[in-house]
Amino acid sequence: MANRLALALSLPLFFGLWELVSRSGVVNAILFPPPSKVVAALLAWAESGDLAIDFAMSVSRVLVGFFAGAIAGIAIGVATGRYEFVSNLLTPVFQLLRPIPPIAFVPIVILWFGLSELGKYFLVFYGVFFTVWIAAHLGVQRVDEKLVRAARTLGTPEHRMMQEVLLPGALPYIFVGLRTSVGISFYTLVAAELAGTFAGLAYRIDISMQNLQMAQMMGGLVMLGLISAVADKAFSSFARRAVWWS
Repeated sequence: MANRLALALSLPLFFGLWELVSRSGVVNAILFPPPSKVVAALLAWAESGDLAIDFAMSVSRVLVGFFAGAIAGIAIGVATGRYEFVSNLLTPVFQLLRPIPPIAFVPIVILWFGLSELGKYFLVFYGVFFTVWIAAHLGVQRVDEKLVRAARTLGTPEHRMMQEVLLPGALPYIFVGLRTSVGISFYTLVAAELAGTFAGLAYRIDISMQNLQMAQMMGGLVMLGLISAVADKAFSSFARRAVWWS
């Protein structure tokens, strides 16, 4: 009962405390507006029609970059985890690139792609790819060797080994990487939209900051957090059904 009560009160207490602190005079209410003003700014943003456009543009960038990065990461991760030659060829390069944060590529992306959507997709792809790749790579390598030997003994061809032994065994690791990448895709979305665009949640946050529209800026941050949390929850529910044996 106490745990359910704590869960139910968590967000109301957070926003209530935020409202009290903002209106108490302890902080500058212009720079740290209360939730009531943030909600009003969000409603005005929605009524103008800009919120729907910004939301659609940001979500489309996340979806394209996420699915492209996930597909490439799984395919290459399975290959490097399974074949030593492919691993020796690609892993050193990936380990060199993996620690570089996507935001470091913003100047290069602007030069390469200009203000096109392709640059935004690339940055989200970059953030997702390496997380999924290493999850798939390690997942394949950690499949029980006894299962692989048993499949070989029964004369299982390589393509069926992949489909029926290695991929199912690696899926729990892959889904952990995919779920982590859901959050990463929203982090990199911010870098992607700061690379230059004319619509998007992070773009609107940046414009609001420049115009000192702090309530709208805070509203954009809340929207990003809300969308990311919903996406993570939805993916977690899907993963429990898809990888029911893990």
